[in-house]
Amino acid sequence: MRWGRHSGFRLVIKNIFGFPVPKNLNRLWNFGSLIGFCLVVQIVRGLLLVVHYSPNVKDAFISVIHIVRDVNYGWLIRGVHINGASMFFICIYFHIARGLYYESYNLGRVWHSGVVMLIVLMATAFTGYILPWGQMSFWGATVITNMFRVVPVVGDKIVNLLWGASYLCDARLKRFFTIHFLLPFVLLIIMLIHLSLLHITGSRNPLGVESSCDSVSFHPFYVYKDVLGIMWYLFFFFFFFFFFSFFVSRSF
Repeated sequence: MRWGRHSGFRLVIKNIFGFPVPKNLNRLWNFGSLIGFCLVVQIVRGLLLVVHYSPNVKDAFISVIHIVRDVNYGWLIRGVHINGASMFFICIYFHIARGLYYESYNLGRVWHSGVVMLIVLMATAFTGYILPWGQMSFWGATVITNMFRVVPVVGDKIVNLLWGASYLCDARLKRFFTIHFLLPFVLLIIMLIHLSLLHITGSRNPLGVESSCDSVSFHPFYVYKDVLGIMWYLFFFFFFFFFFSFFVSRSF
């Protein structure tokens, strides 16, 4: 059976390339595709890092140093992963700001799924911040997890569940590592749901009129526009990552 004759495949192609999009979308709509690009790249880089990471309190920090110093291009993979997370949040903030300015929150289900994505993303970033298990990671985990103690009745139980015990131990790091490993895939599923809901309701445009009014197909116009946006993203990312780090290191 040819792929072109398969109804499910035709439906996917139609939703991706034949999806009607308002003709007057500006550059702020590029951040949605940039978020998807950031997520996929972060997952790939995370899988490269997890091969060399040791999730226990004795070896975690040493394994991070090993990645930076001994693994081929490990310093680059870890540096891009860390700075890529920051760029991820920058794209998220611009995407949210655009939604607030153009009142995209009126698309209820799309907006709510986006809020869930933001919460999952913050949990992913927090657990990733803990993994090096340095002083900043240790006390950051201690402060943030202890905030759950304010929850009435079950606050202490939640903290013990996150820690794996009533004190700081090896189980705590392993649990955060497991959460950090699994949440990006959960985030990817939520993002697909987010896109599906967007395709059902349609995109809002700067004028606030119906999305079906004066629309064009997503391909080729917005495909090329998103590719150009990703190229600009890569340019700014490598500019800030390499050149900014170079000048900072030279200033000390």
